[in-house]
Amino acid sequence: MTTNDGPATAPGSFAVHVPDADLEPEPLDPAQIVSGTPEVTGTVLWESADGKQLRGIWQITPGVVTDTEANELFVVVSGRATVAVEGGGTLELGPGTAAVLREGDRTTWTVHETLRKAYHITLS
Repeated sequence: MTTNDGPATAPGSFAVHVPDADLEPEPLDPAQIVSGTPEVTGTVLWESADGKQLRGIWQITPGVVTDTEANELFVVVSGRATVAVEGGGTLELGPGTAAVLREGDRTTWTVHETLRKAYHITLS
């Protein structure tokens, strides 16, 4: 990436047009796939020196998958999904939705339309 696209090692401020950003395949563990043939892609735009903070873009195509979440704040840029949190509520996600996931939450993602999000993750 160039500085305008926001390299992971950017020394300063940068901007990225999230809808058009190039993403790399991030294969799902087959055990996570409940139904369909969802595919995940993403890119890390920035990572802290200690590796505990990540900012990036992530995308998933339609299907149903399970996950165990990190401590994450994200904003949906495009697409739609329903996320059921085990022992908790159900999140309806669509363009412009900001969501927070707690570390350790077990979720089931039902992706209705290819969903793209910009995220910030804090690892413990």
